[in-house]
Parts: sequence; C-alpha cells; structure tokens
Amino acid sequence: MARSFPQWTSVDNHFLIPGNTELATLLLRAASLSRALPNQVARSYEDAVSEELAALPPETLHTEVERMVRQRIGQQKFREAMLTYWGGACAVTGLALPDVLRASHAKPWAECESDAERLDVFNGFLLTANLDALFDRFLISFNAQGRLLVSPALATADLRLLGISPELRLRWLAPEHQSYLQFHRARVQEHSQPIQ
Repeated sequence: MARSFPQWTSVDNHFLIPGNTELATLLLRAASLSRALPNQVARSYEDAVSEELAALPPETLHTEVERMVRQRIGQQKFREAMLTYWGGACAVTGLALPDVLRASHAKPWAECESDAERLDVFNGFLLTANLDALFDRFLISFNAQGRLLVSPALATADLRLLGISPELRLRWLAPEHQSYLQFHRARVQEHSQPIQ
C-alpha cells in the first residue's frame, strides 16, 4: 500500500489521509490487493474450475479436456492476480498497457508442484511482451535486489534492438519472490550457452 500511495505514507508507514475521497481510493486498492492474495486466487480458481467442469459431460472429466480447462482458468486467474498486484503496470518499466503485458512465471507452470504454487503472485512478474519472451526462455532474470541479469547467450546489439538496458530493475521486490527467483536464476545458468 505504501508503494501505491507514497504521498500519504508517513516515515513510520502509517497513512495520513487528507479526506474521504482519498480514503475511498486507498480502501479500493486494499480490496483489490486482497483479491491477489495467494489463498484468495487459489479459492477463486477452484470455484471457477468447479463451475466449468460441472457444465461438461461427465465422460470428459479426468481427461485432457479437464487438464486444459484447469490450465486455461489457472493462467487467466494468475494474470488477473498479477495485474492487480503490479497495479496494472509492468514490474520493470511501469508501462500500463494491459494488452502488451504478460504474466510471467519464474517457476514454470508445468514444473510447479501444486496449484497454489502455480497461482502464487510471488511466482512471477507482470512484464512487457519483449521482457516476458526473454524471461520465459531463461535469457534474462533478476538478482536478489531486483536488478536485471542477462544471459551471455544474448548479444548486446540484440538487447539494444529490443530496447533493453542492463540498468533495468524491478520496481519492487518482496521477500516472497526470492525462492522463485533463485529457481529462475539457476535455469538461466543452465541455458547460458552463447547463441551461434
């Protein structure tokens, strides 16, 4: 909340709200963020999956159809949660054009051990399409302080053409992101062969 409303945040992280309109704005953001909490996203996901599966013929349950329904709804819920958590803007650039933003998993969907891990807002970042493509293919990552890390497989000229500079960093980073980023950085190391 302090990141969303620095103008109303005191040194000791209390909020000094100037009026009712501003209080309503702050409460709306708090309600929005509560929908991005991992347990709330998982609950919303389970409800949506149950509703959609109930509408399908019984013979399709426990088939590829069910897996596809779960994945589609899960990715939709994850994207919604990421848009909420990052305030509708790229976690790096701050670009607020939802049509070009992607919900990127640090630990890939297929490698997650549970739906809770897949839907955890700390298991990813809302990124512009070019950053997402590189992050998804383990060509970039972020260090423990949120600074951009670039695989040696990427040429400096290619980064320039993509509009990516080594000075980029995450707008913020929560402690809960760290284990997922550690996983992601290890995968970047595995994929670090220079491009021929």
